[in-house]
Amino acid sequence: MNDQQIIEMYWNRDEQAIRSTADKYGSYCYAIAFGILHNEEDSKESVNDTYMNAWNRMPPDRPAVLKNFLGRLTRWISVDRWRKKTAGKRGGGELPQVLEELSECISKDGDPVGETEKKLLDETVGAFVKGLGDTEQRVFLSRYWYAESVKEIANRFCFSESKVKSMLMRTRKKLHERLVKEGLL
Repeated sequence: MNDQQIIEMYWNRDEQAIRSTADKYGSYCYAIAFGILHNEEDSKESVNDTYMNAWNRMPPDRPAVLKNFLGRLTRWISVDRWRKKTAGKRGGGELPQVLEELSECISKDGDPVGETEKKLLDETVGAFVKGLGDTEQRVFLSRYWYAESVKEIANRFCFSESKVKSMLMRTRKKLHERLVKEGLL
């Protein structure tokens, strides 16, 4: 079943839309949630919440790319769940470090988490990421979209950890320069 058919089912309030979404994008959404939460039960709940959010948002929303729409919902829900679970204590996993790294090039106030979420959705960041080379783009997204550890990225790309750290640092610097140039910082 193609994405437009699934979206049409949502608009027609056909409950089969959720089953079709789960069949086609369940693994994708789970990978995003687990990369942030590192907990099977919480990740499954985030994915289920994604389906409910998609149901509630269509209509009126009609996403151009269903996969991106679901990925964005899953990420927001998972980050929110992570924040609630780690409120008042230092959280585990990669997300705190990922947000801290990005805050160095994006944040100009004292709320890097909130600013990072807003700025990541900005068209300028999207255009910046699309303009990166293939490997640089995949490494950047692995770290800052999927919240993978440097070690996981290094293993997948057959790079040393220091090479991954260096690539990420250079890319963050380029992103910061682009945001300053465009007046967003």
